[in-house]
This record gives sequence, C-alpha cells and structure tokens, in this order.
Amino acid sequence: MSEERFFVTGALGCLGAWVVRNLIQDGIPVTVYDLGSSTHRLKLIMSDDEVARINFVNGDITDLEELEKAMQNADVTNVIHLAALQVPFCRANPPLGARVNVVGTVNLFEAAKHLELKHIAYASSVAVYGRGDEYDDRIISNDAAQMPRNLYGVYKLANEGTAYIYHQDNGINSIGLRPYTVYGPGRDQGMTSTPTKAMLAAAAGKPYHISFGGYNGFQYVDDVAKIFIQAARASYDGASVFNLGGSVAHVREVVEAIDAAAPEMAGQITFEDQPLALPDGTDDNALVAAIGAVHTTPLKEGVAATIRHFKQALADDKVSLEQLSS
Repeated sequence: MSEERFFVTGALGCLGAWVVRNLIQDGIPVTVYDLGSSTHRLKLIMSDDEVARINFVNGDITDLEELEKAMQNADVTNVIHLAALQVPFCRANPPLGARVNVVGTVNLFEAAKHLELKHIAYASSVAVYGRGDEYDDRIISNDAAQMPRNLYGVYKLANEGTAYIYHQDNGINSIGLRPYTVYGPGRDQGMTSTPTKAMLAAAAGKPYHISFGGYNGFQYVDDVAKIFIQAARASYDGASVFNLGGSVAHVREVVEAIDAAAPEMAGQITFEDQPLALPDGTDDNALVAAIGAVHTTPLKEGVAATIRHFKQALADDKVSLEQLSS
C-alpha cells in the first residue's frame, strides 16, 4: 500500500472529499485535481492536519496538456475520476456540461494512455437508466436497458462508451460505478441532495421539504467512497460498468429515520409525492462478483451518523445553513 499514489479528479465535491478522507486516514499519498478552490467539504469531514497532507493541484479537466502534466508530476499509480457537473448545471449550460463531463473524461483516458496507466475507476450514474415504469423489475440488474432522460445521463452514457473504446484500442482497463442517491455530510449539490439537506435541517432544528418522493437506492457516502477505492485497486481486465446497491427505500422511510435520530423534529421534515424518473433501485450482484464484497450501511444507521456529524459540525461552525435555500 505504501507504493500507491492516488490521483483524484473532482475531489472537492462530496464523494471526492470522502474518497480523499479515506485515503489520507490510511496514510496513502493523494493528489487532488480540481478547478474549484473551496475546501469546505474536506474541512467538514477531515481535521486540519489531514487536509494539510493533501497535494492540491488547481486544474481544468478540459485541458488535456494541463491534466497530463499534473498526473505525470504526481507519478500516479491509481486514478479515481469524479470530475463532473451534476444534473442542474448540465441542464442550465449543456455545452459546458458536455465539455466537463464528456471531453473531460476523454482527456482523462487520453492522459492515461500517454502515461501508460492501465486501470481507471470512474463515476457513471444511475441516470443512464430510464423511468421505473419502463422496466419489468423494481430493482434493476446491471444489464438493464439504458434510456437516459436528461443530458447528464446522456453524458455519462457517452463516458461508458469512451471507457470501452480505450480498452479496445489501448488496453486501458476500467471500472465505472453508477451511484444512485448518495447521502451524507458534504452532499449539498445536485438533484438528489435534498434528503441530506433535510438531515442538516433536522440537526439545526429547522423544518425542511425534500424535493421528491417514491422509492430510491440510498447509498451512504462513506460506503460509496470506499467502493471507488476498492475498484481503483482491483485487478480487473476489461471495461465494465456496475450498479451500486445500498438501501432501497421510500423517501418516507428516510423521514422516519430522521425523526428517529432527531425526535424533536418529528413532523417537520416532509417530502414531495412525485418520484424521480428512475427505477426504484439497482442491485450490485455484478459489482460484487467483479471486485468482492462491499460494505453497505443500513439506512437508519447512515441517517443517524449524518445527523450526529452535522450537529457537531454546526457546533464547530464547519457547515452553513445557506445551502438549505439553494
């Protein structure tokens, strides 16, 4: 493990911050490559001493020369590619969304080719799938038909194709992962961020309305981060993409878990009836067969841990309530 040197794109986002946290706490050198400059998510979940051990490189994923130079300077052994613009930003600015999500991913694979790296773990999304009523099964398998309903999903599907071609043409192995509703400290942006915002609101004693309902695959962010690290370390020959599991639950069950963790807020966290235009959940059987067993935190435990973390973060002035109105 001491010879590993991880390179994480988009590491200032929620999932990236948790990936970096896990690696730093394991004593693994990490280079963070991100166009942003705000470290608030890292500081929310890491100590100042831990953050100080990160090698920060401010760079644009759409600039191949800059990206390749950063990877070469880091003498990278393991790559986790998370840089992306999420659904609302892709909808607001499709050309920018395509440059970051699609061209950025091509650049990552192209840089890996030039540097003779042979394995990449990257983030796809459940957004490559269609509406739940378009499938025979509530919980869809890894080979379910892909029918994205927004540009973000289209971009992610393109990235899966990019990975396949770079394996075919250049022998670069890759594992793509399709998260669903990731929740936990630091999840403050994106279409499915409102359950986490509800947990923050409950920790702060504020009412909150979750923006969707129905069934979802809820995945605790620390579990997802660990799976990405596991995938980046896996000996794998191919270019495959895998669903994640997690807790398949109705948003009502999330509210119940919040009420259990913050009983003083009972009845003040509500949700919209309209479900997301996605299946109820996804199974991770193919993922487990490829990389081995993965950890899944039960929903009630993950919600309780998130609220505890937020209560301490509020006391320490490490989290802002401004995100509740965004």
